[in-house]
Amino acid sequence: MSTFIIIVVAAAFINNAVLVQCYGICPFLGVSKKMSGSLGMGLAVTLVMAITCLVTYPIYNFVLVKLHIEYLEIIVFIFVIAALVQMIEKAIKKFVPPLYNMMGIYLPLITTNCAVLGVAETVMDASTMMADLGIQAFGLGSAVLYGIFTGIGFTIAICIMSGLREKVDALTIPKSLKGFGITMVTASFMAMAFYVFALVV
Repeated sequence: MSTFIIIVVAAAFINNAVLVQCYGICPFLGVSKKMSGSLGMGLAVTLVMAITCLVTYPIYNFVLVKLHIEYLEIIVFIFVIAALVQMIEKAIKKFVPPLYNMMGIYLPLITTNCAVLGVAETVMDASTMMADLGIQAFGLGSAVLYGIFTGIGFTIAICIMSGLREKVDALTIPKSLKGFGITMVTASFMAMAFYVFALVV
């Protein structure tokens, strides 16, 4: 149970993809204007991250490492992520058209969302990282769990940002801060808030 809690807290809060590692800023700022779009994007990213970890972990450990071509991991991961996003995009377009229309160009952008590539890279180095946190074994199950909760952390961040942006839009803001300016100030305060989790641990 302690291993589970450490993975959940580390993935979702301590190493939050957006607010701590600064991955996936483009969809974070672009889709967070409305809660419905934010939630949809968060769930799509979570799904892609989970499947990415499920696929890339064995590819890395049983193919790249065995063949001593670990240096190709980024190229391989990009191809894997691109293929996964294409499949998910087709599925959403067929079964949930309103969500597909709402996401627009941001759904294909998951392909180049560095948060997804970042979690794949992190999982490959997770044995060392988790050993520092007291976890001795980090297998496929832990890798997928880490991917899922990294995606949940992304969803939490983008949904909080969406709620804050809706509140901020109702306020009287100086002209110099309107639009992108106040959005960046809001994101900065969120990042400082999430930094507290690292201090607690």
